[in-house]
Amino acid sequence: MSKDWHSGHFCCWQCDETLTGQRYVLKDDHPYCIKCYEAVFANSCEDCSAVIGIDSKDLSYKDKHWHEKCFLCNKCQVSLVDKQFGSKMDKIFCGPCYDAQFATRCDGCGEIFRAGNKKMEYKARQWHEKCFCCCVCKTPIGTKSFIPRDLEIYCAACYEEKFATRCVKCSKIITSGGVTYKNEPWHRECFTCTNCNASLAGQRFTSRDDKPYCADCFGELFAKRCTACAKPITGIGGTRFISFEDRHWHNDCFICAECKGSLVGKGFITDGADILCPECAKQKLM
Repeated sequence: MSKDWHSGHFCCWQCDETLTGQRYVLKDDHPYCIKCYEAVFANSCEDCSAVIGIDSKDLSYKDKHWHEKCFLCNKCQVSLVDKQFGSKMDKIFCGPCYDAQFATRCDGCGEIFRAGNKKMEYKARQWHEKCFCCCVCKTPIGTKSFIPRDLEIYCAACYEEKFATRCVKCSKIITSGGVTYKNEPWHRECFTCTNCNASLAGQRFTSRDDKPYCADCFGELFAKRCTACAKPITGIGGTRFISFEDRHWHNDCFICAECKGSLVGKGFITDGADILCPECAKQKLM
C-alpha cells in the first residue's frame, strides 16, 4: 500500500492477527484478514443465506445478492447469469417464465406484449396495434374513430351498417329527423299516404290494415258516406255521426227533411228516404 510496516505491526484492522504471509483484503485503505472481512463486509446470498466469500462471485440486483451458482430462475431454476430476467414480488425469473406468469396480454389475440410492441389501450383493455381492429371488417383502427359495443370494437362504417336505425320503407339509414309510426322508424320524406303519396309528417292521418292514409284518401276509399250530403264520414278530428238501419249521417246533417230542425237526441220518423220530426210527420199525414 506504498507504506512501510514492521512485520509484527502488519495486522488485521479488526482482530489484530498478523497478516504477514497471509491473504488479506483492503477495505477503505485498511487491511483485513479473510475471516474478518467476510464476517464484517461480505453479503449473504438471497437464495441459500450463506456468506458470499471473497472466492465467490457476488451477483447483485436491487440491494439483493446471490452466489453465482444460486442466481437462478425462481420457477424453472435455470441460471440467469448473463441472461435477461425479470423481478416480481421480490423473486427473479427468466424471461420466458416471467412472460408466462406476469406479462400483460393482448385482449385481441391473447399473446403477451413483448419489448418494442406498440400497445393500444381503451378503458382498462389493451391490444397489439395489429389486433386493435374492427370486429366486422378486421380493418385496423389506428387513429381513426371507433365505437365500442358489448366488448367488441367497431369502425364507424361497420357500426352504422349493423346497428344504425333504418327506415322501414326505403331501408336506408336515418341520420336525423325521423318519424316513428307503430314503433317503426321512417324518414320524414318516406312517411307518406299509401294512396296519394302526400307527406304525412306533421299532418292528420289514419290507418287501415296497418297502412297510413291522409284524411282525404281514407275518406274517399274507406269511410261511410252521409246519406244527406254524400260526403265521407271520417271521424278524424272528433266528427260524430248517427246510424240508423243501413244509413248514416253527420251530426249536422241529421235534420228533419221539412223544417230542417236537428234531430240529434230526438225522436224521428222515416218517410221513405226522408226523416221527419214528429211534428212535421204529423202534419204530413193530416
